[in-house]
Amino acid sequence: MSNEDLISVDYEIFGKVQGVFFRKYTQAEGKKLGLVGWVQNTGAGTVQGQLQGPRSKVNEMQEWLKSTGSPKSHITKAEFKNEKAVDSLEHSSFNIVK
Repeated sequence: MSNEDLISVDYEIFGKVQGVFFRKYTQAEGKKLGLVGWVQNTGAGTVQGQLQGPRSKVNEMQEWLKSTGSPKSHITKAEFKNEKAVDSLEHSSFNIVK
């Protein structure tokens, strides 16, 4: 891994994001970028989770979550909060939380 700053950020994605394989695609994209974290459906019909990794890769993933998502999803809003620098990654992989 580069000596780039590691960051952690929480996210929540709004729109048609449940029942469209959004979590599976999010997990695959996160792993492809070398990020760790988690993703889960909420009772409110949104998808939420956390991303951790090098700042540039987290930023790439944020763009993906805002504008791409899974093929059948329709994203209306993406919120990111609690961004902070971390000394080390707090997750070992990128998981789908049931």
